[in-house]
Amino acid sequence: MKATAMAHPIQGLVKYHGMRDEIERYPYHDSISVCTAPSHTRTTVEFSMDHDDDTYVVDGEELEGRAFERVDAVVEKARSLSDAAHTVYPVRLESENSFPSNVGLGSSSSGFAAAAMALAEAAELDASKQEISTIARVGSASAARAVTGAFSQLHTGLNDEDCRSRRIPSTLHEDLRIIVGLVPYHKETEDAHREAADSHMFQARNAHIHDQIVEMRDALRTDDFERVFELAEHDSLSLAATTMTGPSGWVYWQPATLAIFNRVRELREEEDIPVYFSTDTGASVYVNTTEEYAEEVEEEISDCGVSTTTWSVGGPARLLEEDDHLF
Repeated sequence: MKATAMAHPIQGLVKYHGMRDEIERYPYHDSISVCTAPSHTRTTVEFSMDHDDDTYVVDGEELEGRAFERVDAVVEKARSLSDAAHTVYPVRLESENSFPSNVGLGSSSSGFAAAAMALAEAAELDASKQEISTIARVGSASAARAVTGAFSQLHTGLNDEDCRSRRIPSTLHEDLRIIVGLVPYHKETEDAHREAADSHMFQARNAHIHDQIVEMRDALRTDDFERVFELAEHDSLSLAATTMTGPSGWVYWQPATLAIFNRVRELREEEDIPVYFSTDTGASVYVNTTEEYAEEVEEEISDCGVSTTTWSVGGPARLLEEDDHLF
């Protein structure tokens, strides 16, 4: 009846934008990401008659409103798939992040992935990672990829058999280092997804995204570092163009964001360092490079006036021991 799980957040490489179904969160097209570690979310869930109501707590704050509804959707998805009698009892869910949230670093992906993993165990589901990814997806489409971990692809579709996440084989995780340039600027990703299709750039993005997916899959399978992260850099610009030309005209990038972009290109073009920038819907920047250059690149990004940290590639969501329960 009680379980704890951990999941890593994702960096989008070919990012999804827009939802064709807001309940099941079916995206318009496939997407590919890489999980980042040691950043993680740890989540404990318990179905128990001792609880008065379903209660969801994230980083010490009890959720309400839309945040409550999104977690509740994941809980109800797990309940609907379970035959265990105890899932009718109220559930308590508590979650803690090891990294900042709402700054473009994928906290919703790791949050819903860890929740789905713990819920599947507590609800006694005999489910594979791919199947659990469909539970996480109803909280956040990116969370589906955080369940399967490392380099993963969420396939679009209109049912759980089609719209689930699968791993893409690659050995790039051994050498990849991700320098995070933290630019603390609050954003609401869900609103951006909701109005993406109203941008005049949306159809143009959809027209080329399938070729991007094919290119990215091939680059990962052939361990082509430069091609993978050049594609990710260009996809970040495409995503931003669509977001900025939606009805609300959101511009998430801040001066520090652009300063990092410029420094990355200087390092690549003037010093021949394999380094590329990437952003999701936020102002913080992922700077992708190899282990050989990670220390030098982090110093350069720090000189842009931002806090930095270096991450590597994270694996799939996993269950933890009883000693790791949050309550």
